[in-house]
Amino acid sequence: MPRRGEGPQAAVVACAWNVAEAFTVEFPGRPAARAVRVDAEGDLAGAVAALGLEPRPTLVLVGGAGGLEENDADELRTLFVETVAPLVSELDAQVVDGGTDAGVMRLLGRARHELGLDFPLIGVAARATVALPGAAAGEDSAPLEPNHSHFVLVPGSGWGSEAPWLARLAGTFAGGEPSATLLVHGGDIAWTDAAESVENGRTVVTVVGSGGTADTLAEQADPRAQPLTSSGLVVAAEDGAVAALLRRLLGGER
Repeated sequence: MPRRGEGPQAAVVACAWNVAEAFTVEFPGRPAARAVRVDAEGDLAGAVAALGLEPRPTLVLVGGAGGLEENDADELRTLFVETVAPLVSELDAQVVDGGTDAGVMRLLGRARHELGLDFPLIGVAARATVALPGAAAGEDSAPLEPNHSHFVLVPGSGWGSEAPWLARLAGTFAGGEPSATLLVHGGDIAWTDAAESVENGRTVVTVVGSGGTADTLAEQADPRAQPLTSSGLVVAAEDGAVAALLRRLLGGER
């Protein structure tokens, strides 16, 4: 199973799509998603308009994907079903993540579906790393998660190349509303995601006990942690404290 992916295989042929012109992605047994392609930073505002989304509080979800083992995913499922998905709905917020059918993205997508929620769930993925429904996923590509409502397909030939786009698009989608990043588990790419959020001035909530990068960052057990924690924008939270912290960061409590 790929992470948010690695490798040069291009499973999505983007040349047939006009930049910032929305198209439909059909998932068997699920509502269709709206998607858009962007090629440059100047396309971002047009992409948001094409998707028909209004500004609202925005949660950026990053962390474990293909490196998240099934046992870990089972343990984390409760976090998404009982805390993250209901809270996003309660705050009339939206979520931006990597969009592939793996790890924390799959957990949130399934929680949203299981609970019958309809908050915007927007996947931001590098075009060469994902496969549209009905297309065969290559060895180094991954299918899109079928419970997402929107996708933005960005340039990039390898996993992690979407990280700066994801961080910038979250701000564009928020449109002046508050935003925060939730880091759950994670591997090497999660370090890049966290750094991009910090660079964009966004608080990163790292879930202690979720494993991987989240724990390593919270414990400052890696040289990559110091530049992030010294920013003052990294907050470690136990599972039980996540809801209150996100509620405050996303504007539910003043």
